[in-house]
Amino acid sequence: MAPRLVLIHGIGGPGQAEVDRKRWISALAKGARDAGHSEAAESLEKGTLAEVTLAYYGHLFARTGEQGAGTEDLAEDEALVLTELLADMARALTDTQDGPSAATLERVVAQLEPSGEAEGAGDLVRRAINAATTLLGAGPWGQAGQWAGGKFLVRDLAQVARYLTRGEPDGSGRSIDARIRDVIADALGPAPALVVAHSLGSVVAFETLHEHACSVPLWVTLGSPLAMRAVVWPKVRPQPPTTPDKVVRWLNFWDRDDIITARPILESDVRASAVGVLPRSIRVDSDGLWVHSATKYLAKADVAGPVMEALSRLISSA
Repeated sequence: MAPRLVLIHGIGGPGQAEVDRKRWISALAKGARDAGHSEAAESLEKGTLAEVTLAYYGHLFARTGEQGAGTEDLAEDEALVLTELLADMARALTDTQDGPSAATLERVVAQLEPSGEAEGAGDLVRRAINAATTLLGAGPWGQAGQWAGGKFLVRDLAQVARYLTRGEPDGSGRSIDARIRDVIADALGPAPALVVAHSLGSVVAFETLHEHACSVPLWVTLGSPLAMRAVVWPKVRPQPPTTPDKVVRWLNFWDRDDIITARPILESDVRASAVGVLPRSIRVDSDGLWVHSATKYLAKADVAGPVMEALSRLISSA
């Protein structure tokens, strides 16, 4: 039986699950070759090395008739979490050497604070877009990639807010976060699997793996916002945040130019599992202006190498 690799995507607009799965595999194969696993990389691309599943949940964020930035229907509590998330990002960036100036970050936070009586969700979203535009204009992130303007960053961060607000029940009463975890749980299945989770996907995976009954020999997180102090950290479940017991090894990769990983050293915050497992955070440096994408991370030898080695161990033990 081929080893299983489950990929969990992060924030972003609607995608095509099979296209994205192939893009992730291609990037992982590139990194694997650079790490000295050329034969295994070829088998991975041919589909003979492992059963690779992309747990796709992006469609669950779609709203009927949604237009523009995709934030028109946010509830006030969701919009409030969105502004808190942006403020948390700005405050965390004050600790970085190559980020925006302190004055710019103070301006971002000020734009998020109401000057008078707030006018509901619409007012909060407008403030978020203005602040996001200021933030992107002060760093390299606005010059490439999907965040070409503040409204696009707000659109994607709104998904984090919606997940953590845990509303939007369906006909059976299942909230949006629960429905997303259902997708991940189905992809994980009843057998051991390696897991690679990106961005918001690392938060979703964290919560899902706490309910997972099978061993996870390796869990890799890429560009994770898990430890963002004001919003994600206090809202993630369970509390206090602890390594899921079924995770044997947890590697957390971050890039200093990744705007989402302003607080990247997870082992400083996450508690050890019952068997003593802690995350190990590893910095990677990518070329170009746009470094948050999953494929950028997967194409690095430092990321792909441990994944391929874990797959090899699973094959040997089968």
